[in-house]
Amino acid sequence: MLTLAYIIASILFIFGIKMLGSAAQARRGNVVSAVGMLIAIVATMMDQHVLSYTWILAGIAIGSALGIVLAYSVKMTAMPEMVALLNGFGGLGSLLVGWAEAEEMRRVGWPHYLENLFGPELSLYDVNLQAIDWVAKFSNEINYIQIAIASAIIIGGITFTGSVLAYAKLSGMVSGRAMVFKGQKPFNAFLLLAMLAATVLFVQGGQWAHVSLFAIIIVSLVLGILGVLPIGGGDMPVVISLLNSLSGLAAAAAGFIIANNVLIVSGCLVGTSGIILSVIMCKAMNRSLKNVLVGGFGSSAQEKSDGDDVEPKAISASDAYHVLEAAQRVVFVPGYGMAVAQAQHVVKELGQLLENNGAEVSYAIHPVAGRMPGHMNVLLAEADVPYEQLVEMDTVNPTMPSVDVAIVIGANDVVNPAAINETTSPIYGMPIIRAHEAKSVFILKRGQGTGFSGLQNKLFTMPNASMIYGDAKATVAAIVSEFKSM
Repeated sequence: MLTLAYIIASILFIFGIKMLGSAAQARRGNVVSAVGMLIAIVATMMDQHVLSYTWILAGIAIGSALGIVLAYSVKMTAMPEMVALLNGFGGLGSLLVGWAEAEEMRRVGWPHYLENLFGPELSLYDVNLQAIDWVAKFSNEINYIQIAIASAIIIGGITFTGSVLAYAKLSGMVSGRAMVFKGQKPFNAFLLLAMLAATVLFVQGGQWAHVSLFAIIIVSLVLGILGVLPIGGGDMPVVISLLNSLSGLAAAAAGFIIANNVLIVSGCLVGTSGIILSVIMCKAMNRSLKNVLVGGFGSSAQEKSDGDDVEPKAISASDAYHVLEAAQRVVFVPGYGMAVAQAQHVVKELGQLLENNGAEVSYAIHPVAGRMPGHMNVLLAEADVPYEQLVEMDTVNPTMPSVDVAIVIGANDVVNPAAINETTSPIYGMPIIRAHEAKSVFILKRGQGTGFSGLQNKLFTMPNASMIYGDAKATVAAIVSEFKSM
């Protein structure tokens, strides 16, 4: 029955992730996956090997209470850092499982540990054998478990501290700029080799095994920090999806340790889907995963180029209204600024007014807009924007020259023409939404900030572009008022 329950749970996980690929079915996919997890938890709690229902129920109660509080209190603008933090907690959980199992096998000894894990038929009748014969007989099982423990600790530790630093960067607790220091790459390589050496000692056992275990824990935690330090805020969508992948791999390693099939399956699903998403994010930025992780993009200020001293043309909300009132096709290009201003609801209202006025309205979504994959989709879905109006970059770009007005709301790098026409630009070759090809472009920003990448946006000074300074929500609300007053 336990195996059957795990199979059902795994099938629900697979279908749930499949549904997440469609905006129309994403909520249902979350529910399906949650039901699968509920089945897995209940089935595991009914297993005879569960030692303490008190601790499990206490953990469920505390975790559920914290989850409810976070669900109601965390703003949508803080969702990327919250996702990063939750990834970190997943990694920490796997690290603690590995650490606890290592201490348990040290406390009870290998014969009793394997008996508890695999059942008495494996080791009980071998307890009286000479130690060297016993170890030789079960050396494969011992190495298998020790490798799984080391893997869970290494991946979990890197995921935990890396996620905490990503959270700090995204929340503004530390600078979002890439941080590099002299000799950083050789130092990271040295720590990696030291951790591998400690892992070999731990797997081999002996008097240094316990010391090696603590060395693995400490170095993995340090590597997590050093791994995220050279990654700038503009690359955070990739970092979040990669950390999500690592948390899944850590969970799968923990599943191997405790011989839990559903944990292995769910961890592998999260790990593979996360790495696929990371590759998609890199492709959207025309970058390799290696370049994102070790490139130090954005660690230094960029030199000014021709046109950087040109003052952008500014207009008022009233001026924008007169242009929009005559527009036949309008495309909104949302970015992180829309999330900061919490402008998604008023943007939807403006879109409805434009439709009522006879305009065709759509929303151009760049794969890395915002601070996590799908950030803009989540915001617009919260405002009940019709799914069919959300258009991907590759679909909207060929039609952009026929757009009367492109309204850029807080987006920066994803609409920067330097990615197309400046071969010296660090983002040259990055696929962008070609908002600059529209007949008119309205850019809603608080100022002329460069965004996380630190690059000047050439769109701001183009002849067909106009800046509308101020809070995006207030600006859109002013345009909405103009429509309603007519």
